[in-house]
Amino acid sequence: MRFDEILTNDDVLDGLWDMHFDECTPIQEQAIPIIMEGNDLLACAQTGTGKTAAYLLPVINMLADGGYPEDAINCVVMAPTRELAQQIDRQLQGFAYFMPVSGMAIYGGTDGHTYDQQRKSLKMGADVVIATPGRLLAHLNMGYVDLSKVSFFILDEADRMLDMGFYDDIMQIVSKLPKERQTLLFSATMPPKIQQMANKILHNPAEIKLAVSKPAEKIRQSAYICHESQKLPILKKIFEENPPQRVIVFSSSKLKVKNLARELRDKNIRIAEMHSDLDQSKRDDVILDFKAGKIQVIVATDILARGIDIDDIEMVVNYDVPREAEDYVHRIGRTARADRDGRAVTFVSPEEFSKLKRIERLLEKDIPKEEVPDELGGAPRMSRESNIRNGKTRHFRKASGQSQNKRNNRRRNGSKDRNRSSNEQAQQTVPV
Repeated sequence: MRFDEILTNDDVLDGLWDMHFDECTPIQEQAIPIIMEGNDLLACAQTGTGKTAAYLLPVINMLADGGYPEDAINCVVMAPTRELAQQIDRQLQGFAYFMPVSGMAIYGGTDGHTYDQQRKSLKMGADVVIATPGRLLAHLNMGYVDLSKVSFFILDEADRMLDMGFYDDIMQIVSKLPKERQTLLFSATMPPKIQQMANKILHNPAEIKLAVSKPAEKIRQSAYICHESQKLPILKKIFEENPPQRVIVFSSSKLKVKNLARELRDKNIRIAEMHSDLDQSKRDDVILDFKAGKIQVIVATDILARGIDIDDIEMVVNYDVPREAEDYVHRIGRTARADRDGRAVTFVSPEEFSKLKRIERLLEKDIPKEEVPDELGGAPRMSRESNIRNGKTRHFRKASGQSQNKRNNRRRNGSKDRNRSSNEQAQQTVPV
């Protein structure tokens, strides 16, 4: 479908023409008509599908058609990170180039001059405010931000915002909005906590769920089945055999990231950390140094899984298996971009077997397994099957012949047969 079939404002279409935007992506084709009709929307679509344009274009189209208050904030877009807020703001400026639609990105980690600019823009009433939750709430608490005339409230990458602990901030911001508004929630994954928030802030929403696309074929995926204590030695050995040039290592927590970075610095690797404890200027410096080749390895939480625009990352290491299978796709999607080859390595401890199984089900194939080096000691073995009961995972190998029959007898006959089976086995061990 073409944009001129679903958008009505000529100025918007002129902007798209100059940007060589002609055909809609699937999320745009489905979302734009719903938004133009004034409905709330709950959409599940991963990064890279064109979801930013899917909500910006119809909102800009409606603002350009008029009927909304001047000198007021008409739309609020929430984003989890400064990087994403900046990216959305750049797209807004491009789409609205021929229109008197104003926008402002609001985020932390800035100097006093930038904060003052943000304050003035909020007081004057930019049409579209793109903000991280914490910084917008800080401005709100100062008393000069009026959200009472907001017509559009948009949450982008809502799952990331909840993972980063922004739920309370978001709900405080929602409490300042008018009840009569259009709310759009976009998320790459749809865990129960997203559904719960959607039930609170959306009104009879339309729902869109696009299937998560598979990782690029050029990514060479593999996994090490190992004990937790073996992960660091395996990683060091990988770097010894193939000195890293541009690698991202994902870990599950800020503490692990800090400890891992410290250990790798001892190997004379140029390394940097990326997590929510860093202020924004430091994060920017890390990305710039990484792009310039001054840093070989970034150790990061999932704050870096989305929104980083670097095309030549050679390898992604999942030091810990991500909690959601879809996050695995986002992480390894950082490599093999722009038609390049890439490698993705995942370390899997016994406690993470069920997470790996979920990833493999999503991919509809097994991830090839690497052998743990002999000098690092024995590794655990992952069985073909796993049963998940009461939140716990049991792993076992398929039994055959007499062993399988005994297991079936024990299940049917209870403890008496278990004792009998034990006696039989004891007798079999007596030499004749």
